[in-house]
Amino acid sequence: MSNFRNHVQLIGNVGEDPKITLLDGGRKVARFPMATNEYYTNNQGEKIQNTDWHQVVAWGKTADILEKYTAKGSEIGLQGKIKTRSYTTEDGNQRYVTEIVADEVLLLGSKAAQEASEPKAPKSKTSKKTSANKDA
Repeated sequence: MSNFRNHVQLIGNVGEDPKITLLDGGRKVARFPMATNEYYTNNQGEKIQNTDWHQVVAWGKTADILEKYTAKGSEIGLQGKIKTRSYTTEDGNQRYVTEIVADEVLLLGSKAAQEASEPKAPKSKTSKKTSANKDA
């Protein structure tokens, strides 16, 4: 039952090309917004789309996969947890940021869309599903 605590699964679209940062010590982090859509029909029979935006952070091998195989508009699934952190701005105000820390990423969408975002180097035989629990 402990696996249900702070567990998030989302399927959606990458909102911007992931921003990759190489930290001291060679550790890599990817950050990007992700859109998830929900559809419903209102009382007038119109189909309504509701879009929620999530800030996603991925570390290590998961960041490598995102850098190589995703771009703005890519459809992905992810699994991770919600983290809230705070910081103080230059003018002394306290700010809070809630992010999804992705442990696993699954590339979705059409094969053509994936190939369009893949690097032009020869394809490797590695899995496109990644788990980076040890990298977080």
